[in-house]
Amino acid sequence: MRLTMPTAVVEGTQLTVMPFRADAVVGTMSVPTLVQLVPSPRAEEDPRRLKAASGLVRRHAELRATVQRTLKSSQKGKNVGPYAEYIAAGLKGELGAAWSTPPVTLWHAGPLAALSDELLPGSGLRTLTVAPGTMVVAIDGETQTTAWHDLYDDPEKYGLTYPELAQVRLPFELYVDLAPADARQIFYDRNVQGVDVAKNLAMSMDQRDYGTRLAHLVADSVKVDVDGQRVPFSRLVNASKRQLGRGDREVVTLSALRNLVVTSIYGKGGIARSGESVQEEELPAGAEAGEVETLVVPLLARLITDRFSEFAGRSALTVPAVLAGTGIAVHHTLPWSDAASRITAEELDRLLDGIRWEKEAAYWDGVAAKANASGRLNFGGVKDSGGRVADAILYPATEAGRKIRGF
Repeated sequence: MRLTMPTAVVEGTQLTVMPFRADAVVGTMSVPTLVQLVPSPRAEEDPRRLKAASGLVRRHAELRATVQRTLKSSQKGKNVGPYAEYIAAGLKGELGAAWSTPPVTLWHAGPLAALSDELLPGSGLRTLTVAPGTMVVAIDGETQTTAWHDLYDDPEKYGLTYPELAQVRLPFELYVDLAPADARQIFYDRNVQGVDVAKNLAMSMDQRDYGTRLAHLVADSVKVDVDGQRVPFSRLVNASKRQLGRGDREVVTLSALRNLVVTSIYGKGGIARSGESVQEEELPAGAEAGEVETLVVPLLARLITDRFSEFAGRSALTVPAVLAGTGIAVHHTLPWSDAASRITAEELDRLLDGIRWEKEAAYWDGVAAKANASGRLNFGGVKDSGGRVADAILYPATEAGRKIRGF
């Protein structure tokens, strides 16, 4: 008598996915599934742990090294801890709805063990099976993957539990059976073809940043006349660009307005914070968040209202470096500024009233800008020119002070 063998059953990890091209799918998976499918990149770079690891893990580490940068001694590695803390804060509800992680991009190095027919005709949804021992590598989103490993290795450290992590669904895209050269190309395209966001523009998008929040409050508190209608000044603030184009209807960027706010709070020390996050607990000595908001918002709102014609005409006052310098001058009117150089709001008005805000070399060349051979002005950045502008505003008797006043 011969025994018949059982019907073959494909074993492995099953994922519900939707194909978006012939060799790639998208879907979601749990945190335990991610850490099971993709070994910890940190562990794979530890020679001692790798020496004691199984042959499968060592082969995975070798494959990963062909398509990924190292974590050790790099900014990428330094970002893992803060990323894990950010994710944990989001999961615990500390960030409200204002947090997100991008989908992880995975490479399935080889053919699938199985792929089902459509689960529901016309839906595109299928079930794929990843066989045990299959090489799955994160070719984009590896810092996030490492952060999820850290969270799952020690959830209590981050104020979480295993059951809480098990409920999380992670979006992913999975490329199947690509050659290593193709996987490397995807890594390159994802990391090089995109354009990095400038720091000061990124800060103007950060709603947890104290300077950004105050900039929005200032813009919302001012009402101006545009084409016979009374509208919030915020309608004339562009939040998506570093520089305005000729055809833009806005008169100033949010990042430039944030520079005005931050230098008003910190004085010249605010120049260094133009591209850095500002938190309430980091305010200058003697300044409390409630007092700062109560004093700075109406003060800057009045400045914009009184000089709206300069904003509407996109004069030199709307240039980021000039706004930063103006903010430094504003700082000298606030109670937490240095008493030895403090001025009144009325004195500030007199200083500002005498300035020629036209974008002309006669006033701004050598102070906030450089004139080319044709006389056209190229305005400098906040860090280059903000301090010079402030000195010219505050000290009218200096050469720069006389220059911007047309003397």
